[in-house]
Amino acid sequence: MKETIEHALAKVPEVTLGFWLVKIAATTLGETGGDAVSMSMNLGYLVGTGIFAVVFLIAVAAQIKSKAFHPFLYWATIIATTTVGTTLADFADRSLGIGYAGGSSILLALLLVSLYVWYRSTGTVSVNAVNTPKVELFYWVTIMFSQTLGTALGDWTADTMGMGYTGAAIVFGGLLALVAAAYYWTTASRTLLFWAAFILTRPLGAVVGDFLDKPITSGGLALSRYGASATLIGFIVIWLLAFRPNAARYAH
Repeated sequence: MKETIEHALAKVPEVTLGFWLVKIAATTLGETGGDAVSMSMNLGYLVGTGIFAVVFLIAVAAQIKSKAFHPFLYWATIIATTTVGTTLADFADRSLGIGYAGGSSILLALLLVSLYVWYRSTGTVSVNAVNTPKVELFYWVTIMFSQTLGTALGDWTADTMGMGYTGAAIVFGGLLALVAAAYYWTTASRTLLFWAAFILTRPLGAVVGDFLDKPITSGGLALSRYGASATLIGFIVIWLLAFRPNAARYAH
């Protein structure tokens, strides 16, 4: 019983303000890092997706195998989902010609199916229930779909809808503010609000990442993708070292 409780307590970080700050930084890093490999290195979206898919699978396997919560491993896995999500979405939207609307629709369907199958299998999709390898697998597959969807949504809003990176960032930032307001001032499902916020942080990170590294003529700052990625990695590392996030107190 003691080992089961320890395992249940050890695998998911507390969802605090710090969690969301690191999540936004990680999703922004996914955009700049994914673009650095696929575009700056001229490897292309397919090769970039293959590289990050391998990293993602290794990270998820290590995370599931681990018996305790390790902040750097957890956030490395989150970053792996967002980098593979970036290149995969770009490959589907641009190389396959599906388009942002088509890609977003397909990915939304996959995300909803993942959540549905998870719920039907375990009776809940709460992150507080992520305490077994089976549930962890559902958790990471769902996160990967949400990260990929976020990339497509960010590009669709900024490019196809013509809002630009700043306009799109305001839209997704505003939607996150509404989710936060619902958390503090309503009795809406905490699980629903968590996944809404989790999904919305990805397109926010995507448009912020594009704003940092895209050409000035396209509305960006034309910063080095390598420099932006290194800065974001530094921020995440410093934050994790300074605040040492704990695992969730309860997982049932």
